[in-house]
Amino acid sequence: MNVADLVHGVRLTPTQRRIARSLVDQGAHAAHLTASEVAELAQVSQPSVTRFAMALGYDGYPALRRRLRELTADSADAVEPAANDLQLAVRGEIANLTRLADQLLDPSPITQAAQVLTGSRPLPVLGLRAAAPIASYFGYFAAKIHPDVRALTEGGSLLADRLEQAKEAGATALLAVVLPRYPRESVEALRFARDLGLTTVVITDSKLSPVGEVADLTLPAAVGSDLVFDLHTAPMVLTMVVLQAMTDADPAQTQRRLEEFETTAARRGVFVD
Repeated sequence: MNVADLVHGVRLTPTQRRIARSLVDQGAHAAHLTASEVAELAQVSQPSVTRFAMALGYDGYPALRRRLRELTADSADAVEPAANDLQLAVRGEIANLTRLADQLLDPSPITQAAQVLTGSRPLPVLGLRAAAPIASYFGYFAAKIHPDVRALTEGGSLLADRLEQAKEAGATALLAVVLPRYPRESVEALRFARDLGLTTVVITDSKLSPVGEVADLTLPAAVGSDLVFDLHTAPMVLTMVVLQAMTDADPAQTQRRLEEFETTAARRGVFVD
């Protein structure tokens, strides 16, 4: 066991992840560093180092350093593990995808969400901050099978306006992607959407996510937290699983719209192959 093993699966802030990476980079030498030395290496404040240790379940940095020294002593004669911290992060994502696959053994929540979303005209798709690229990615492909997809990736006062406009245009549901660190604006937008009468389908990292209380349907997919910034592989895959279920919910419309798109794309020479 090493530092990477201690932090694996623990929800850390970006600052705390910088500290973790600095300790990992130091290898066995990390067990002999003072809190101030760690802070200097990671370019953070000394209190941040203390909070990092507490996030791992220790009373403070001295307790964490004692644990690191124990691990160093235990592994003095052991062969170094083949995997480095980058490999562990990728393997963590593989594990997240495996959990998602196991979760899909019961496809009924996905099927239910797809039926709700397919029937909404238009279909607003919410994703703010870190979730914005995922909402845009889903929206790009969903527009090929759905006549009116509206990606909502910017907050501010206009967000409520766009939700109201979607409702007035006939929307009955909202798909939202809300990931750590959960934007307050996303939670408020979901509450507003429910007040408007929209059914809220939310893709988030856990059923214990704070958006669970404002979601009619919660679809969880774990977020990787082993690097400085989150890895969103499983949530991205889950959005495309939902989209696949939407195509299955209305195969006739899917086929018609895809054929229309291919005809238009060929006429305009959109692609080179």
